[in-house]
Amino acid sequence: MSDKKSDLPLCGIRVLEMGHAVMGPSCGVILADMGAEVIKVERAPDGDPTRRLPGFGVGLYPYFNRNKKSLVLNLKSEAGRDVLRKLLGEVDVFLENFGPGAVERLGFSYEECAKINPRLIYCALKGFMPGPYENRPSLDNLVQMMGGLAYMTGPTGTPLRAGASIIDIMGGTYGALGIITALYERERTGKGQKVLATLYEATAFLVGQHMACSAITGEKSIPMCEGTNPWAVYDLFTTGDGDQIFVGMTSDFHWQRFCKTFGLDDLAADENLATNHKRVENRESLIPRIEALIASLPAEELIKKFEEAKIPFAPVVRPDQLFDDPQLNQGGCLVETELPSGEKTKLPKLPLRMDDYDFGLRSDPPSIGEGSRELMLSLGYSEAEVEEMLKDGIMAIKDA
Repeated sequence: MSDKKSDLPLCGIRVLEMGHAVMGPSCGVILADMGAEVIKVERAPDGDPTRRLPGFGVGLYPYFNRNKKSLVLNLKSEAGRDVLRKLLGEVDVFLENFGPGAVERLGFSYEECAKINPRLIYCALKGFMPGPYENRPSLDNLVQMMGGLAYMTGPTGTPLRAGASIIDIMGGTYGALGIITALYERERTGKGQKVLATLYEATAFLVGQHMACSAITGEKSIPMCEGTNPWAVYDLFTTGDGDQIFVGMTSDFHWQRFCKTFGLDDLAADENLATNHKRVENRESLIPRIEALIASLPAEELIKKFEEAKIPFAPVVRPDQLFDDPQLNQGGCLVETELPSGEKTKLPKLPLRMDDYDFGLRSDPPSIGEGSRELMLSLGYSEAEVEEMLKDGIMAIKDA
């Protein structure tokens, strides 16, 4: 793959990101990875709170903020708001994911921003589309619960959120899709527009397949772990050495190759197992046979045989095991990133290929205010003015 970093697809597009937590930064990092200049506006004096989160939150800032600049402003001050207004006149995109009414109270509604820059693409990333819920505060966990996803994930009585911030990321991704589409439309009309992407409606979109199922069957939805699979073998098994492995045979060809590879001539010849429908009918006797087979062999041997048979399978792994995954490493799908501690690690790239573009790392996640001095000078502020704003707490720059 050639190193095409200087002419990435969104090269020349400038984005002002007032994003925090996951939804806004995930939208911003997609645009940044694709070549846009993304200026992350953070709250003075300490920047995005995700820089300091404990527990599962400790990885949020390093992961969602590569390839960005940091501008730390006190937007409660008129001078800080003046800086933002100047930037709005210079950028192509403004995106924000603050609570309902927050940016409007600061004076940066779509209508006000469009007066400054009629060509501006203004992306609001919110919890809800216009309607009865639109002024509610929202969280990824919350919409997974009220949008049916947690119900479909956990067993009855134990709704379970997905093990990643998938709705925040999906909402940010839909926002990026809307932004890119609006930029394309601007080429035709010369005008900007407002883009709105939301968490709750993103959740509904994801569970739409279950809504369709209920509409067809006339029955209440059942959690996926309790419902009837449409395929006879679509299960998690335990190997002879105690590992877990998922096997999914979704065609009769899978079944035939499985039987041939494992020498299961009696099962291959059994007319009661000849089709998927028949195997579903006979799952009660079939699955224990497969369980016993898989329990008799170590994971490494099973993986070789499944690959030989060309049937879908997957060992169950933890995220920390992905650092050494051969597919991600040999495929160039991980990018070395510097953590706040100065240590280096490998994190996933944008899962997208276009021609021979390299959607990799151009700059590590910025320290507080990194890149802002140069940005301020480009806006016409003098060194003395920048120093005065730093002294007055209107801006902040701190080393990593």
